[in-house]
Amino acid sequence: MEQALYVRFQGTVRHSRGHFPGVFVLANELAAQGKLTEQQYQFWRSNNDWYDANYTNPSRIDPQVYDPKVHPGAVAWFKSSAEVLIKRVDGYLELLAAHGVECRRLVSSNPGRVIYEDENQIVVVPVGESGV
Repeated sequence: MEQALYVRFQGTVRHSRGHFPGVFVLANELAAQGKLTEQQYQFWRSNNDWYDANYTNPSRIDPQVYDPKVHPGAVAWFKSSAEVLIKRVDGYLELLAAHGVECRRLVSSNPGRVIYEDENQIVVVPVGESGV
């Protein structure tokens, strides 16, 4: 059996652009909409700050990586080796569940055409998007 090399946490409802948003986008939306309790907001803010300090934002390296005209459907996946980063997602999943936002954990050894890669993650255009 082939080992899954990549892990993604995403919502179960498509966004307006047609893709399933990731766990961070979903949590950021709740925060932007003012839906978080004070404790949830503190968790969200401190953990987003931790990720910003410990995890490369692909759009800072390539501003077009998530541009829907350039890379339709592009989404990020953790490398399964990024265990420290993946473990911290649990708190986000709890936060989203408290607001009735469903998420699922996906695993894959080939989630799509890789358009960005670093030590912890890849960004891919999924199969079926833009002729892939």
